[in-house]
Amino acid sequence: MTWNDFIYFATPAVAFWLAGALLAYKDSLKKWAIITTFIGLIIFASYIGLMWISLERPPLRTMGETRLWYSFFLAIVGFITYIRWKYKWILSFSTIMAIVFITINIIRPEIHNKTLMPALQSPWFAPHVIVYMFSYAMLGAGAIVGLYLLIVSSKKNIDDRLMSLIDNLIYVGTAFLTIGMLFGALWAKEAWGHYWSWDPKETWAGATWLAYLLYIHNRSFKPKEKKTALFLLIFAFVLLQMCWFGVNYLASAQGISVHTYS
Repeated sequence: MTWNDFIYFATPAVAFWLAGALLAYKDSLKKWAIITTFIGLIIFASYIGLMWISLERPPLRTMGETRLWYSFFLAIVGFITYIRWKYKWILSFSTIMAIVFITINIIRPEIHNKTLMPALQSPWFAPHVIVYMFSYAMLGAGAIVGLYLLIVSSKKNIDDRLMSLIDNLIYVGTAFLTIGMLFGALWAKEAWGHYWSWDPKETWAGATWLAYLLYIHNRSFKPKEKKTALFLLIFAFVLLQMCWFGVNYLASAQGISVHTYS
């Protein structure tokens, strides 16, 4: 299994996701929307699993590999949200977002080899990154819905049901973000001898976590200040993007950050 085989898995997976997104708009076909979306997830997961076997390591080393997981988890988030909260448009949204990251990976494939530096050979490496990617997908979905509400809120009142959806996405996403940070601390202790070192990546991760806690605090103690909460949400998501890939372009991280893998 190589990266060249990706398109043969991504194409049918996306086709099934698109079919599920369309079927979701007909209440009588809800069952088939769930089935087709699930089949797409199985196909995409199969590629990840086969790449894992082929590389003899978890496909989590390069930015392209993390985008692979992000695409998969975006589809899962849309699937879970549709089943749990019955939002028909969420499958369309998650599919479109997944397609964006899939397309980037097809246009700009990155080198996928079996080499892992010693620090990445820790058993904490895979759970740390996988949990983080799932949290990023949850938080990303919440941010997009929040951005939509900010755009339309000047014309009509903020939809309480959508705010409730955002809250649930952020609560779950932040919980997994916290777990991911804990896994990362254990990994750092094993690899470098300390839980936290204020490395540029760690600093941005801490800032991101605090920003989402600020959003949760605002929603808990000032529930009527919805617009303020939405601005906090967008701010937190910008920090998340810096934490995920923006730090790789910072001069302070070049040749210093142990988290910048090229």
